Amino acid sequence: MIRGCVWLWLSCLVTSAADYVVGPGKPLSRVNEVPWERLAAGDRVRIHWRAGPYREKFVLCCRGTAERPIVVEGVPGPQGQLPVIDGRDATTREEVNFWGEERAVVKIGGANRPADTMPSHIILRGLEIRNGRRPYFFKGRNGRTAYKKNAASIYIEKGEHIQIDACRITDSGNGIITAPNTRGLLVSRCHLLGNGVEKSVLEHNAYISGTGVTFRFNRFGPLRSGCGGNNFKTRCQALNFYGNWVEGGNRCLDLVDCGSPAGGDVTSVWGNVLLKGDGGNNQVVHFGGDSGKHGNYRPTLLFNHNTVASRRRGNTVLVRRSTDQQNVICVNNVVFVDARVGLLCLQDRGVSGAGQFSRNWFSAGWRHSPGVSKQTALNKVNYVGTDPGFSDLFKGDFRLRPDSVLRGKSDGLGSKLIKFQYVPHQGGQPRRTARDLGAFEFQP
Repeated sequence: MIRGCVWLWLSCLVTSAADYVVGPGKPLSRVNEVPWERLAAGDRVRIHWRAGPYREKFVLCCRGTAERPIVVEGVPGPQGQLPVIDGRDATTREEVNFWGEERAVVKIGGANRPADTMPSHIILRGLEIRNGRRPYFFKGRNGRTAYKKNAASIYIEKGEHIQIDACRITDSGNGIITAPNTRGLLVSRCHLLGNGVEKSVLEHNAYISGTGVTFRFNRFGPLRSGCGGNNFKTRCQALNFYGNWVEGGNRCLDLVDCGSPAGGDVTSVWGNVLLKGDGGNNQVVHFGGDSGKHGNYRPTLLFNHNTVASRRRGNTVLVRRSTDQQNVICVNNVVFVDARVGLLCLQDRGVSGAGQFSRNWFSAGWRHSPGVSKQTALNKVNYVGTDPGFSDLFKGDFRLRPDSVLRGKSDGLGSKLIKFQYVPHQGGQPRRTARDLGAFEFQP
């Protein structure tokens, strides 16, 4: 009997978790009333939408488990409005003390109070997080403080198994930025737009370091007007980037070195919609590195089943390889350039080698690189035309018409990988087959 009581008591200790509810008419009215310094495995913070933003900021320096993650989530309003965490004139709970306040609205990892630890198994979901940038201020441990130029809506200084889901990330220096000590990051169903710093190319919608990073089913919109950063820039290892919609930026994707030898690392980019317009660099993707330490540059890019569309006046360069050592495997893609205003170039000038291009559809008139008019033979069969058969190019609907020439043209290379596709602009869904070229399969 005594043993049974002891077991029941221990079981209650293991399974108990706190539920903090914030919002109008709720037990807590302000975000700063949440005891962020005491969050533990299984705890949940639910922040309800209200008409005005929560001008409060916080740190997550806590550890959940795979079975009992720590969840911070928004509860939407009657029309689906996300609760807003606004860094402009924000305040911080007095019981919390963490360095790097000026780097983010929401920070993960790095604190004095709560005690510093490696954060793990944290889910941040369903919030709009904004206004972590100059010229805005906040009130923190040192009083009124200005944000740094490279501040972010979300900054992960360190963390393991972190999920950012269904959030709107906007109007900060960087949207999301992560440090190298980030492992197992998943960002899904988020909308990142309107970030950056005017007259600077160093701040981006997402700037990601770490190991084992997945971005899926996200919508990347243009940066804030006058900002010259890239849409997605990464220095991480083991990147899996699939089923995303990326529109604008200096480059859509800037995939560079992580600061250490990359070895056999393969960068996987598949099933994405990449859109290029006027302004910024003419390159859709930059692959390799930018440090000058060629031994650290990314070795291999698998670029598979993507849909690329450009209305850029002049040349549009699909991929710039940093050196001739980068191996680009480009298969089953659709690359459309409006021939009335521009021209498609597969690679940038100055790098030898053709890459591996097969079973792609290219707009008529393509060239290997700017200034090279000859269309030399590619590795395997590719298709060329003027109309890929999008449902409505003018409206940006890149799904396939019944008569699309893209149907059934895949070589099957991606059949074991291409299991999902983007649903504009709602997230992702299973893809039944990889037989059709590009990011979308034909659906009746």
